[in-house]
Amino acid sequence: MNSINLTDDLPDEEAGKPTLKERRRSWGLLIGCVGVVYGDIGTSPLYAFRESVRQISAGGIRDSEIYGILSLIIWSLLIIVTVKYVIWLLRADNKGEGGILSLMALVRKKISRRKDLVLFTGAMGAALFYGDASITPAISVLSAVEGLELVTPAFKPYILSLSVLILCLLFFFQKGGTGKIATLFGPITVLWFLAIAVTGVLSILTHPEVLWSVSPHYGIQFLMEHGWASFVVLGAVVLAITGAEALYADMGHFGRKPIQQAWLYFVLPCLVLNYLGQGALVLQNPETAENPFYLMVPEGFLLPMVILATCATIIASQAVITGAFSLTRQAIQLGLLPRMEIRHTSGEHAGQIYIPKVNKTLLIMVLFLCILFQRSEGLAAAYGIAVCGTMVITTILALFFVAKFWKKSYVVALLIISPFLVIEMVFLIACMLRVFDGGVIPLLLGGYILLLMITWVYGTRYLAKRAERQAVRITDFSENLDQNPPHVVKGTAIFFTSDPLNAPEALLKNLQYNQIIHEQNIILTVMTSTFPTVPENQRLHVEMISSRLTRVVVHFGFMETPDVVRALSLAGSHGLNIDVRHATYFMARRKIVSDPNRGLPGWQDKIYIALTRFAIGEHDFFNLPRTRVVELGVQVMV
Repeated sequence: MNSINLTDDLPDEEAGKPTLKERRRSWGLLIGCVGVVYGDIGTSPLYAFRESVRQISAGGIRDSEIYGILSLIIWSLLIIVTVKYVIWLLRADNKGEGGILSLMALVRKKISRRKDLVLFTGAMGAALFYGDASITPAISVLSAVEGLELVTPAFKPYILSLSVLILCLLFFFQKGGTGKIATLFGPITVLWFLAIAVTGVLSILTHPEVLWSVSPHYGIQFLMEHGWASFVVLGAVVLAITGAEALYADMGHFGRKPIQQAWLYFVLPCLVLNYLGQGALVLQNPETAENPFYLMVPEGFLLPMVILATCATIIASQAVITGAFSLTRQAIQLGLLPRMEIRHTSGEHAGQIYIPKVNKTLLIMVLFLCILFQRSEGLAAAYGIAVCGTMVITTILALFFVAKFWKKSYVVALLIISPFLVIEMVFLIACMLRVFDGGVIPLLLGGYILLLMITWVYGTRYLAKRAERQAVRITDFSENLDQNPPHVVKGTAIFFTSDPLNAPEALLKNLQYNQIIHEQNIILTVMTSTFPTVPENQRLHVEMISSRLTRVVVHFGFMETPDVVRALSLAGSHGLNIDVRHATYFMARRKIVSDPNRGLPGWQDKIYIALTRFAIGEHDFFNLPRTRVVELGVQVMV
């Protein structure tokens, strides 16, 4: 794409140099990116190496095993995080947005068949993400607070209580928004990475031979020597790449370039240095394998490191919670979940939202996991399955992306993604070996959420098809209205419908019961685009049906929260004047009743009906003035 050169008046050597303001903004993005995107993977050194070594420590630890585990961790970071996510997958963006549901929407837009397969795959990945979002705060905060045991054993009885208190406070403050606190996330996380890098270097200097573990042959040798037993270790090694999905999901907030630069030039080197430092410490003294991260910290700096680690884990948890809010909004807009209350916590940043029901549910799950497992090592098995499952599903969706957007056959696309898919499947199988050690938790949670999503999708489709069979075409309705005009009252009536070609139920009921029609009647349909956002000049589509009927279709992106009143205020530019403040908004209030002889199975009927009661009203979701909304009851069998 050609661009206008704004620096023609500058000498050649000056042209293209960024301004001071641009450089400051670039540094701000990099620091903010480190805080939000890399908080999760940045706290993995607290437990990843420790859990990996623990799997083989029963009969003593050989030096070659330490080299092998370090090699596996380092090359997992290089292949999965660096090559797959940072270099490759960040290019699979949906108008600048990333994430598993964004990729799903992008793929579904391009394919003509297998749409339901892609929808099911994306829903499965989203369901597993909620498992990840429940485990991350629990394991991260517990891991950090456990460092107090090394400061003094007197803290040991209070580790769980203190962790629960921190988590309760974290979730409590969500409703107030995180905008002001978020400005500290970047600098604190930068300090965290510098601290773990420095402690890693100090430990490496005492045993520099550990640097040989960077060679991949140590990892391969470890796998060949340990055979099937190495799968148990791989189930813990995967903890080193937790949070990789955040690279992709947060692309819309920071852009591809800052995420790539922050990883390649700062985050990755700091992580590798810390893991190598932990390995060097255990090579010197195998007894330190119990908690190598904290034991390699100089004694006088242990308490400050525990405090810094706690801050870092809170930031990592905050990023996951915020991600759960964003994912839920996307799922609602894409029709995977019922409408929920979405509160905006910032007048400047549309992405800062709070969803009370999600926040409450996550808090209950996090506290349940903390109380159930008590210690961070107990949560390690559960964590790996959620992470690997989401990664595998993202790779499968990437198969469709390569086939459709790179215009490759499915065979070629499979060959391209197979290296990542094979490695991730090996990790997933390794994690599944520990399914009864806690791994069943994310599977049950993910399966439950997937069931809810699939039930909502198919129930909503069934009701839409049934309504379409019973519908009256708007053109037929308009002709009948001209032939048999009812009493006309002043004002504007806005009738909501999911099908713009048919007369809304609320319009038919209002005419049937009240025998009136307004001077101006807007047949309004709100549609969700497969793009993250919709430009204002493409927000509305207006079509005159008759002198009294106008069809208006409002488009919102799946990353946007619908504001119908604000959208209708743009109608003037389309030649349609609507008094949105004094208009009356009519909508059908459906009462869903189970019918075992049609539609969904009886047990699924109950789930769907429960979900409809869980959903908020359309007037709240569409941000309508409550005093101007009229609801007309309609009973529907499902």
